[in-house]
Amino acid sequence: MKNKHIVLGVTGSIAAYKSADIIRRLMDRGFKVSVIMTDEAKRFITPLTLSSLCQEKVYSEMFEETIPWEENHIPLGEKADCLVIAPATANIIGKIAGGIADCLLSCTVISTDAPIIIAPAMNFRMYKNVAVQANINTLKSRGVKFVGPIKGKMACGSVGEGHLAEVDEIVKAVVAAVK
Repeated sequence: MKNKHIVLGVTGSIAAYKSADIIRRLMDRGFKVSVIMTDEAKRFITPLTLSSLCQEKVYSEMFEETIPWEENHIPLGEKADCLVIAPATANIIGKIAGGIADCLLSCTVISTDAPIIIAPAMNFRMYKNVAVQANINTLKSRGVKFVGPIKGKMACGSVGEGHLAEVDEIVKAVVAAVK
């Protein structure tokens, strides 16, 4: 998978720690990986951890205060061969379904022509909510691919469908999307 560029979006879920393994496994397959973290994701895993793994800066700001000035969402969307969001919260799924572009990740999603893969991770009650299911169906009708979630133990201790899909399944979906 040389010369293929994956943009990985990481959102605010306890499953955010698994993004480190996703990065490692994608890079083991020869992909270049850029990471976009939401502010909420930084509460679960640090940008330094993910930056160390992908060997480049982690993006979270829409506009960088650099000289020369640069925006991040358009270049990240343009260079992506695939954009994967893992874990994806109900919040980001709703934003994307509604065309809301108020953070770097949601702006990048609406500015890319690359295949999009979403791996939801949330409490099973949230996942089964009628609004969340409607948003997922809307995105599926637009060609967005979903991986999982699977049945598993939630952070609260209950068990249900809402657990992040296995990392291997997420990586397989990315490989299939860029072939």
